[in-house]
Amino acid sequence: MTKPSLLSQNVIVIATKNAGKVKEFAHALQKLGKEAASLLDYPQIPDIVEDGLTFADNARIKAKTAGDALGVPVLADDSGLRVEALNGEPGVYSARYAGEGATDADNNAKLLRELARLQMNAADSARPNPDLPDGSLILSRAQFVCALALYDPATGMFIEAEGTVDGMITDRPHGAGGFGYDPLFWLPGLNRGMAELSKEEKQQISHRGEALRKLLPQLEHL
Repeated sequence: MTKPSLLSQNVIVIATKNAGKVKEFAHALQKLGKEAASLLDYPQIPDIVEDGLTFADNARIKAKTAGDALGVPVLADDSGLRVEALNGEPGVYSARYAGEGATDADNNAKLLRELARLQMNAADSARPNPDLPDGSLILSRAQFVCALALYDPATGMFIEAEGTVDGMITDRPHGAGGFGYDPLFWLPGLNRGMAELSKEEKQQISHRGEALRKLLPQLEHL
């Protein structure tokens, strides 16, 4: 006999140890009367190997591994940055672009090095780099991607959604908020950097915000 769904419980575990992500998810889940816990609350869960080929693959792997271990619903995301000039890199390797254990600063520094190397190898006439008002340069088009997977270990069911946001990579950071590659991600439509947005503003336009807006209506009647 199939066990009843656990998704009616008030707490959903977020399969991350990234405090920034936990805050974003907790803010969204409040609208459904749900509380968010995270893997920071469950130190017995070892690091999960993310060996999927896509963001969606990795989100499922994380949600199922943690959900089966804890016996509670788990929401996982795999998100990252695809940079046009780098043929989609860092992609699924975004969190470890500069190596295992890399910090956000390490990953941002490597991204700028890789783009600078391309610029040095390009002819000046082939460099479409308009200046922003502060004099910084646009290095490449880019896209943030977020795949979400909510797993219920009682039923083996996944609920999934994906969101994206398009922007540009700049040669210097803008803003001190956000995390990951946010400081280098410029939003032409807003004429601001992702790291310059408030939590509420970011929730409205970000890849994670879009994915959550697609996911949350699927949870309202569970």
